[in-house]
Amino acid sequence: MARGRGRDGRGEPNFDVPEGRASDPADLDLRLSRTDRAGGGVARRATETKGRRGDAPERPLAPAKARPRKARRRSLLGRFVYAGVVLGLWACIGIAGLVAYHASQLPPIDQLAVPKRPPNIAILASDGSLLANRGETGGRVVGIKELPPYLPRAFVAIEDRRFYSHFGVDPVGIARAIGQNLTRRGVAQGGSTLTQQLAKNLFLTPERSASRKIQEAILALWLEHKYTKDEILELYLNRVYFGAGAYGVEAAAQRYFGKPAKGVTLAEAAMLGGLVQAPSRLAPNRNLPAAQARAAQVLAAMEDLGFAKPADVKVALAQPARPAGARGGGSANYVADLVMDVLDDFLPKFEADIVIATTVDTALQAAGEKALVDELNQKGAKYNVGQGALVSMRPDGAIRALVGGRDYAQSQFNRATTAKRQPGSAFKPFVYLAAVEHGLTPDTVREDAPVSIKGWNPENYSRDYRGPVTLRDALALSLNTVAVRLGQEVGPKTVVQTAQRLGISSPLQANGSIALGTSEVTPLELVGAYATFANGGTGVIPYVIASVKAADGKVLYKRKDGGLGRVIEPNALSMMNAMMHETFVTGTAKKAEVPGWDLAGKTGTSQDFRDAWFIGFSSTLVTGVWLGNDDGESTKKVSGGNLPGEVWKAYMTTALRGQSPTMLPGAKTWRNRAPAEAPATTGATGGGLIGALLGEPQPQPAPRVATANPRRAGPSQDDRNFLEKLFGVGE
Repeated sequence: MARGRGRDGRGEPNFDVPEGRASDPADLDLRLSRTDRAGGGVARRATETKGRRGDAPERPLAPAKARPRKARRRSLLGRFVYAGVVLGLWACIGIAGLVAYHASQLPPIDQLAVPKRPPNIAILASDGSLLANRGETGGRVVGIKELPPYLPRAFVAIEDRRFYSHFGVDPVGIARAIGQNLTRRGVAQGGSTLTQQLAKNLFLTPERSASRKIQEAILALWLEHKYTKDEILELYLNRVYFGAGAYGVEAAAQRYFGKPAKGVTLAEAAMLGGLVQAPSRLAPNRNLPAAQARAAQVLAAMEDLGFAKPADVKVALAQPARPAGARGGGSANYVADLVMDVLDDFLPKFEADIVIATTVDTALQAAGEKALVDELNQKGAKYNVGQGALVSMRPDGAIRALVGGRDYAQSQFNRATTAKRQPGSAFKPFVYLAAVEHGLTPDTVREDAPVSIKGWNPENYSRDYRGPVTLRDALALSLNTVAVRLGQEVGPKTVVQTAQRLGISSPLQANGSIALGTSEVTPLELVGAYATFANGGTGVIPYVIASVKAADGKVLYKRKDGGLGRVIEPNALSMMNAMMHETFVTGTAKKAEVPGWDLAGKTGTSQDFRDAWFIGFSSTLVTGVWLGNDDGESTKKVSGGNLPGEVWKAYMTTALRGQSPTMLPGAKTWRNRAPAEAPATTGATGGGLIGALLGEPQPQPAPRVATANPRRAGPSQDDRNFLEKLFGVGE
């Protein structure tokens, strides 16, 4: 066989042919058909070559067969598929790049952590019941196992029914949401899972954008990888916002239903589950019909998923949840505010939930609030008095009730701890204590008569005068002239020092009017000072925190017994309690007497009837009441003996019920002393040299008071001391 050269002179391909048959057309056609698959132009070039050679007669080659239409169609479809695949790949690359970009804006995965929840401060009463929550969240963290099963299921049913089957992002839910929104021509349903919502709450801002949704999905995948479904649900229930400052299901249950989350009913659980969609619009205390309608949707979803029995759903629909009514004036919040004010002194820093046990008794707190609010509601308008405060404590300073105003919702200003007002005659016990510590007794006689000191002319409330009276009667009847005389005898500075020794911490002006209570004090410090008389002479520091514990029970602080030590000698204490007891027997506090109880105290009214006080005590409880107006406007003759006394009696009658009456400390020593034992009147400022210097008429000794030393010549030591105080002699 002879082979041609690979190409002819013009570069065209040659083909191998057997010798002697080089010009056979049939063989050439066969070879051409075999090589047709090598390329579409090969047969054409071969034909052209054969024609040019001239060693065989020319004949046209058979035309190539046309490709079937079906093949062409397949080619077009293939092209579309190919283009789709390419576009899909580029789309995936683009999405991957977009995800990578937004992922780069987040912290590295190995550094990502669920941010700490702001700590909650649970404030408990002495019996362990909750008074209030403080902190940014409004409630403590609860475990999912603490809750009734239907409570977390309510959220799953209405917010993410495929929660336990998706991987953090639910394509089925997204598609369903898109379909719902398209058919309803608006955003009717969202596609975010509970995990995505949690991711947004934990890490992102409320901004609505594609960028935020991508980051939300990334974080949701991380959460699903890091935590179990129940852990994610527990995090969600403790972080989601329910409105009204309540973050977490515990805070919401307390806020709207006045109970812990573990105690909510099915109807209440459904209302909480529906609330998270729009807390402001669906809050039951603001829009109850909308909240109940949404709760019905939640119940239907729960029944459809088998999360609740049809019979239970029927009951819940028949008895829909309602928010708890306002619990009085919310006075427990005044206690909580006081706790927060002093907490830094005991526990400056904490990063987790804490539980504070207080000394407050819930029954006494409610009784104090009721007594105050009822009195103001009934007589406030008539007497032009709009506000009040009540403080009640044990003789050791433990606060049992504290009401800082008429209604906490209307005014958070704590008048019991912050408002400084003139105590009026309620300050006089400090003057009398200073006097008995300088040698006077309840039976010492002083003159109730007009007095003038450097142009100041104090008058009695009744504007009449009784002449010579004992200190016992003068204090019981709240005679201003006698108090002023005693203040001048012992000196204003001594009066100030006496009050401070008993616990008054507000600045006091050492002037003549201090005897009538013109320096302002708070109800809390005044009641704390009176507690010294009730406990036998030991100074106290009022306190409200008994202990502080971590959420796991670890004790972080526990109060130890303490105080200011003895600040009143037993004999002086006995005399003071005898005189203050007389106010309940014959004096200004007579109407406030609680039958069967040994009581002592003092009324007080400031100038122009701006402030009215009643401070009284038994051997077990010390209580003070203030009434007035925040702007200092005068009341219509509200005095310590009328409205404040009525509030005090109403409260103390409830507070002392069930207790066994006991005598006051030192009560028997100076109670009902015989007149013959009374000391002389020669030291009285209403007579002798002092009276003459003041331009007063010389009083006659009280008929029932014996003169111990009528022959004593010259001014008494009391007179000389008084002269030094009055005119600066010897200072």
